[in-house]
Amino acid sequence: MSFTGTDKYIASEELQLAVNAAVTLERPLLIKGEPGTGKTMLAEEVAQSLGTELIPWHIKSTTKAQQGLYEYDAVSRLRDSQLGDPKVQDISNYIVKGKLWHAFEAEQRPVLLIDEIDKADIEFPNDLLQELDRMEFYVYETRQTVKATQRPVVIITSNNEKELPDAFLRRCFFHYIRFPDKEEMARIVDVHFPDLKKNLLNQALESFFNLREIPGLKKKPSTSELIDWLKLLVAEDISPETLQNKGSKQAIPPLYGALLKNEQDIHLFEKLAFMARR
Repeated sequence: MSFTGTDKYIASEELQLAVNAAVTLERPLLIKGEPGTGKTMLAEEVAQSLGTELIPWHIKSTTKAQQGLYEYDAVSRLRDSQLGDPKVQDISNYIVKGKLWHAFEAEQRPVLLIDEIDKADIEFPNDLLQELDRMEFYVYETRQTVKATQRPVVIITSNNEKELPDAFLRRCFFHYIRFPDKEEMARIVDVHFPDLKKNLLNQALESFFNLREIPGLKKKPSTSELIDWLKLLVAEDISPETLQNKGSKQAIPPLYGALLKNEQDIHLFEKLAFMARR
């Protein structure tokens, strides 16, 4: 099993090495990076590259580690017992399998994505230590041990909203996806817009990276926002000359609402543009 990127996902050499190292070491791959740098998409493309199933577990602030293993639906069992349903005699009918359970019993080695783990409370990673380490867990209601038939490829993403416990970090292979430079970004854009005119691409990238360099931005535009912006530029038939006239760091590019996503950054940008005109 070796990952080299896909037709839809341009992976740097460092990222390829990280994925393959985690697979070889049989450790979870912890991926960090700016929002919009393709952390979640990485898991999708690794699964496609390896020709295997992707099992996504998207974490929310209310998500508990136990939900990834299984949940016991006591309410349904009580209701069925009141209705005289004979299936209440078998408690396994009320065990709801979680994402880890599905990954552990998969016939072919799957890719398990634990997406945005830092959204959950601080105890969430610690509550999964043993299960991810030993690749097994115990179901108390049915008195059975669920053990992985083969160790899944585990990819964990984090936006650095909170620190992860040291004990959890020790069990992971870590990689930070650095933001692409202009050359790498041009390759990424080419995947989405293979027929984009070179002049338009060059001017768009110059405006985009100039915007990212403005000090004080609350949220710098990311790769996904650049793709959205380019899609609008093509749809509105914006010429390279239009971007060139607005290519300075202080000028406002057309359709900038696709790049700036909060009023603070828009006000800052408009203020800089106004000062530049004066």
